[in-house]
Amino acid sequence: MNLSKFERYPLTFGPTAIEPLPRLSAALDDKVEIFAKRDDCNSGLALGGNKLRKMEYLVPDILASGADTLVSIGGVQSNHTRMVAAVAAKLGLKCSLVQESWVPHDDAVYDRVGNILLTRLMGAESRLVDEGFDIGIRTSWEQAIQDVKDAGGTPYAIPAGASMHKLGGLGYVGFAEEVREQERDLGFSFDYIVVCVVTGSTQAGMIVGFAADDRADRVIGIDASGTLDQTRAQVRSIVDSTADLVGLGRAVRDDEIIINPDYAYPAYGVPSNETNEAIRLAARTEAMITDPVYEGKSMQGMIDLVKKDFFPTGSKVLYAHLGGAPALNGYSYTYRNG
Repeated sequence: MNLSKFERYPLTFGPTAIEPLPRLSAALDDKVEIFAKRDDCNSGLALGGNKLRKMEYLVPDILASGADTLVSIGGVQSNHTRMVAAVAAKLGLKCSLVQESWVPHDDAVYDRVGNILLTRLMGAESRLVDEGFDIGIRTSWEQAIQDVKDAGGTPYAIPAGASMHKLGGLGYVGFAEEVREQERDLGFSFDYIVVCVVTGSTQAGMIVGFAADDRADRVIGIDASGTLDQTRAQVRSIVDSTADLVGLGRAVRDDEIIINPDYAYPAYGVPSNETNEAIRLAARTEAMITDPVYEGKSMQGMIDLVKKDFFPTGSKVLYAHLGGAPALNGYSYTYRNG
């Protein structure tokens, strides 16, 4: 497997820290040892997050294309569109974003704070579109691409989460390689890696990366989409294309793709009471801030799986913190008292 043959444009600080979480582990009766890999603290670009790992492999292609405008799509509080806006600002490009109403959430300031505030602050155009959640290719995004062309611009199209981009899985193949190097320094290997999954390329990249040492099935995806069949199909597709791209040398089996659907309720972007309690526990034990859309649900899933003894006693569990804390501002009423 060869990731180094792909050009990478540095947007992050370098390898992200792996942090032990002893107080969270103790709160769960020390059944397992929990660690976090802090991809939420990976860059100086607009508070960082997992999308920047992906964008590092897209930027060389963007620059080679001669595009003058990045065009992407997400929900109103999309972490991904914030990162696309950040990359556009860093490269001196224009940015046109479609922000669809993916979340049935009515906080009074939802469309004016958090991710979308930062996106606008960086100069991106945010086009609010009243359409429901869908991880697939959207007509509103295709229209935005056409509008750039009609105005005489040269668009570069980036799908939701950069997931269905041909290079979208590479960043998290790199994550797996980075973890292996850090494990050598730590003197142990992680038994499980817990990660949130929605559009799919973060987990898919990890699956390919960890398949190189036959640990793909130790990547436990916690679905936050609520559209399991579509998400699983998209992860499967990205796994296959990314494995071919990096030369994994074997097919990844279906039983190596683990996605748990039990924590996505009641809907994408809507936290359950259990999600909120998981967010509070992580904050109050480790001052680690997770959000109600992504990380809160993967935190909820990990906590519940520990309680249910899914992980054998004494397992070392690595929680992949993908970022997303700015979205909390869009849920200010929910957390007004902590």
